[in-house]
Amino acid sequence: MARLLAIHGPCRLGTKPKRHERFASIARAIVYQQLAGAAAGAIWERVRQGLSGDCTAAGILEAGPEALRAAGLSAAKTAAMMDLAERDLSGTLGLAGLGHLGDEEVVTRLTQVTGIGPWTAHMFLMFTLHRLDVWPVGDLGVRKGYALAFALPAVPASADLIELGEAFRPYRSVAAWYCWRACERA
Repeated sequence: MARLLAIHGPCRLGTKPKRHERFASIARAIVYQQLAGAAAGAIWERVRQGLSGDCTAAGILEAGPEALRAAGLSAAKTAAMMDLAERDLSGTLGLAGLGHLGDEEVVTRLTQVTGIGPWTAHMFLMFTLHRLDVWPVGDLGVRKGYALAFALPAVPASADLIELGEAFRPYRSVAAWYCWRACERA
């Protein structure tokens, strides 16, 4: 880790979004699921432009699924965005109170939304709620970066990475950030 710190400098997990930005944060994570950064970024910008730059639950529902599909979202991601918006407006998601819940409770709440799995919930915990001890073992970049950073002969399986991450507790989010940076240098 000292070598990674020397190469990449201090960890920069970003600034904490305001409560009213939580919806857009989750929506953005849905767009980025299983896509390369550049492609996801282009689609996210088209979604935002279609919503006049402000991604809200009301805006998503008003725009409708056709507008989301026209921006480049798959049918599954469109369904996820619509479900997210409906749950947010109905109050069943409780975005404003998520910061008061434990990590597992946040994951449980978010994964009730169609199309949101553990990866998306983990990204929300790390980059929106700024939780420092999240270890997204399902993220291929973290797995590859760990192998690169620690000169492993192969990329560890998700199950193996669980135990390997214990050494970084309670700062596994920081370790994940450095694993992503290791991938960028490769």
